Amino acid sequence: MRHNFLHLEIWKRSRVLVKSIYTTSKSFPSEEKFGLRSQICRAAVSVPSNIAEGCGRSTDPQLKNFLSIAIGSICELETQVYLAFDLEYFDQQITKALITEITAIRKMMMSFQNRL
Repeated sequence: MRHNFLHLEIWKRSRVLVKSIYTTSKSFPSEEKFGLRSQICRAAVSVPSNIAEGCGRSTDPQLKNFLSIAIGSICELETQVYLAFDLEYFDQQITKALITEITAIRKMMMSFQNRL
C-alpha cells in the first residue's frame, strides 16, 4: 500500500464529519429515517470509505478513481445538507459549520488527487 489512509488528514477529517452528520441528523423527523437521514449518512460514510479503498489499491490511477468517487460523495453530501436546511431540519449554524468542513475536505481531496 503506497498510501496509508490512516495517516491521511482527509481520511481523519472525513471520519469526524461522519460523526457530525450522524449526530446532527438524529433530530430529523422519524419519517425521514429511511429517507433523507439514510441518504445523508450513507453519503457521509462513502467519503472515508472510498479514500481507504483507493489507498488499498496498487496504483495511483486507481487511487485517483476512488478519490473521484469520494469527491462525488462529498458533493452529494453537500447537497443533502442544503436540503436538510431547506426542510428546516438543520438550522443556519449547523448548516454553515457542516458546509465549511465539507468544502475544506473536498478541496483537500482535490489537491491530493491533483498531486498524484
